Amino acid sequence: MIDNEDDKFHDECGVFGVYGHDDAAALTALGLHALQHRGQEACGVVSFDGEGFHSKKALGLVDSTFGEAAVIDQLQGHAAIGHNRYSTTGESGIRNIQPLYADMDFGGFAVAHNGNLTNANTLRRDLVKRGAIFQSTSDTEVIVHLVALSQKKSVTERLTDALKKIKGAYSLVVCAQDQIVGMRDPHGIRPLALGRLAESYILASESCALDIIGADYVRDIEPGEMVVLNGKGVQSSYPLAKKLERFCIFEYIYFSRPDSFMQGKSVYEMRKNIGAELAREAPVDVDLVVPVPDSGTPAAIGYAEESGIPFELGIIRNHYVGRTFIEPSDKIRHLGVKLKHNANKAYIKGKRVVLVDDSIVRGTTSKKIVEMMRAAGAEEVHMRISSPPTKHGCFYGIDTPSSGELLAHQKSVEEICDFIGADSLVYISFDGLYRAVGEKRRNAKSPQYCDACFTGDYPVALIDHENKNGDAKVTDLRERRAKNK
Repeated sequence: MIDNEDDKFHDECGVFGVYGHDDAAALTALGLHALQHRGQEACGVVSFDGEGFHSKKALGLVDSTFGEAAVIDQLQGHAAIGHNRYSTTGESGIRNIQPLYADMDFGGFAVAHNGNLTNANTLRRDLVKRGAIFQSTSDTEVIVHLVALSQKKSVTERLTDALKKIKGAYSLVVCAQDQIVGMRDPHGIRPLALGRLAESYILASESCALDIIGADYVRDIEPGEMVVLNGKGVQSSYPLAKKLERFCIFEYIYFSRPDSFMQGKSVYEMRKNIGAELAREAPVDVDLVVPVPDSGTPAAIGYAEESGIPFELGIIRNHYVGRTFIEPSDKIRHLGVKLKHNANKAYIKGKRVVLVDDSIVRGTTSKKIVEMMRAAGAEEVHMRISSPPTKHGCFYGIDTPSSGELLAHQKSVEEICDFIGADSLVYISFDGLYRAVGEKRRNAKSPQYCDACFTGDYPVALIDHENKNGDAKVTDLRERRAKNK
């Protein structure tokens, strides 16, 4: 059953890798803990001790899998890679948990992938015809088979050979031949950062994962860059043809942790900037600025500071309600959003309120929060959104509903305002969003970011989606999940 109360986009995945540390697996588990927000379905770590590989993978959260010292003790080695999963292709299950591992003619090969390949089904069908035997339904396994079949000599040459055949968004960490290899797609859609801890080097989806182990943030891996971490330090190359950079702008709006740096910019600062820009574009005469927690909080702070309107936590979030919470019966299903949010009535009653949130997906949560504010005694409830209307699905590693489920794909802003029951609704403009993250305006002919979920302007060809033949046709992930349950 689809949980329509879970009315947010879900983060893609988180990857982490360490080379040159005796506690590589323990550091990797800590890094994955910091990246838990990027995937909560499953996690895994593969380590290398100079002679062999060791692996631990499980469904569930990082602390439940790697919380005991005995587990870490089994993952010996000076090199390790790890992965947090929220499935965007392939069903939930043990066989799809990463890092994926295979024995090849040169030795062991482990890979963890953040992103989505847009021609994975097409490549998979061809590989199966050539005799490949797949062990998972993950698009990442296509990379494993392409590396195995490559006639090149070194791991980096084989990986490059494989990546020249794939399309899509990816940040990869690979462990093979006593080295860690990191790679970012030529458009740089998904993030990957380089860190250093004494003489050890680290790769991580976000800089917050470097902070938790006391590592220094060195820089972002560049779009199309391959880095090799080994006993010689860090070697960098650019093996793929250069493309226009299109970093995912939603990382600044919602996905990344606020204490991370992306592309050298503070995510928290970018969100405050977006809120301030929203206040300039869409002022409103109210008594309070209230964030929809937690993702709307930095933008709400920026809105309050720019407008001079007091900021209050008018909604309190229950942080102990997990995604697997089961309601006792359909009879209390109308409680809905109150499982996660509750109005701070003492500050809401008799006040005119502007709510600040990062996005509206289906609108079910927004509608119930507006109702909650009115039930708490708010005289007026206005809504301000720190992203443009989300009209299109993502094919680059974000779990989004199909376009037909996206409220902004079906309705105008005025109709959405009426649907959620707000007194007014304003989304930030495209130019306002770009100004907030440091650009003068959005260049329609050559956008500086991937903003396809707003515009439908996809920087990488959607080969599988456009192919309507058999299993190459993209099926909505939520429909697949419903069938698997």
